[in-house]
Amino acid sequence: MADVNRGNRPLSPFMLGKYYRFQLNSVTSIMTRVTGNALLLGGLLVTWWLLAAAAGPVAFARADWVLTSWIGDIVMFLSLWALWYHALAGLRHLYWDTGRGFSLDQVRIMGWGIIGGSVVLTIFTALII
Repeated sequence: MADVNRGNRPLSPFMLGKYYRFQLNSVTSIMTRVTGNALLLGGLLVTWWLLAAAAGPVAFARADWVLTSWIGDIVMFLSLWALWYHALAGLRHLYWDTGRGFSLDQVRIMGWGIIGGSVVLTIFTALII
């Protein structure tokens, strides 16, 4: 039988601003999945570049033009950030696997640490390379 009081409660937690507000931990979790998929895209571009180098000078010139263009530089820079972000999030999960770091303060500090650390390490790596 249908629930008579269905109209008295929110239908979805994603009615942002009114019923639900994203938390730092959920955002970092979602970003871990997003960066994992972005790393797949960056890996495919680098694989294409390597295969083009083996295929000959014409194929390599095309792939090299794409990867060294301004849009390719942006994609590679964001891939570098995704690599650092994903690595730091993985370290956080390893720490959680020990059964520690679950208090709200520790989760918040580690979340901001992943965000800030990934930005700092990305800039540091880009300046070195």
